[in-house]
Amino acid sequence: MINFSLLGAGRIGKMHAKIISAHPKANLKYVYDVNSKFSGLVAKSSKCKQASSPEQAIMSKEIDAVLIASATPTHTKFITMAAKAGKAIFCEKPIDLDIRKVNECFKKIKNIKVPIQIGFNRRFDNSHARAQQARMKKEIGELEMVVITSRDPEPPGINYLKAAGGFFRDTTIHDFDLTRFILGNDPVEKISAFGEALFDKNAKKQKDHDTAMFILKSKKGVLIHINNSRRAVYGYDQRVEVFGSKGMIISNNQTPSSVEKFSDKATNVKDPIHFFFIERYEQAYRDQFNEFIKCVVNKTKPKVNFEDGRNALIIANAAYESYKSGRVINIKF
Repeated sequence: MINFSLLGAGRIGKMHAKIISAHPKANLKYVYDVNSKFSGLVAKSSKCKQASSPEQAIMSKEIDAVLIASATPTHTKFITMAAKAGKAIFCEKPIDLDIRKVNECFKKIKNIKVPIQIGFNRRFDNSHARAQQARMKKEIGELEMVVITSRDPEPPGINYLKAAGGFFRDTTIHDFDLTRFILGNDPVEKISAFGEALFDKNAKKQKDHDTAMFILKSKKGVLIHINNSRRAVYGYDQRVEVFGSKGMIISNNQTPSSVEKFSDKATNVKDPIHFFFIERYEQAYRDQFNEFIKCVVNKTKPKVNFEDGRNALIIANAAYESYKSGRVINIKF
């Protein structure tokens, strides 16, 4: 049994607490949050101990692994502390919003042999992973284009935007990582980015974006189009199109059921797509945790590591450079 400490008891932390508690090889021992009411509720529902400090949660000799779902500015501190304590680490994305802090963290832990997995859960979605495998096995011939659509159902509140670090680092960073996942050993080399605040007053106040588009080019010449929005009135829109010389494969939106209704007023009426990310990627969240458990048990390297988190942030930073300058930017990892 692997004993876990959970750092962060907000919306995503609560979900992780349920996943840890439900796993046959995992046991949630401690939970910590700067908001003691949040951690108290998770401790009660999960029947675990409420840590009084991150040090208690991480340094305890009872603990084998740490799951970091706390506020982004705490990630590098907790990663460093956990690595030095010899704990296996799962950390939600992003590692940090500042590449300098990410690089400093890496210098401190690079010689410490503990597994570190970053929470880019979309790699573990069954449909997205199937599309990636089709590309790797050349089922669609030689890859020529990738189109990624990622649109939230509604914009977040002002407090979220203040802490998110910008649309490209908060939302699109998932799509940048998914691009790297699909491309495999063909690195992204160039990016052109556009962003606007078309409808969200909070985004305008924060000088952030609610709508964005990106064109990327890989070393082998594959073209990638990513489009994002913080408002899709029909639900959480998540689609990936992988196009090649011999065909195409699409990872499409998911619905709660496969029922279709036919009447004199409409044809092929389906259930609405899932409304938000926890419902849409429920299976992916479980499977990424299963993979982390396998790494800890079998002493293998995670499929999504620290370097993946760092590289996704580098692409996001290049996107901001392109947006501000109006130029195509060469990406340097």
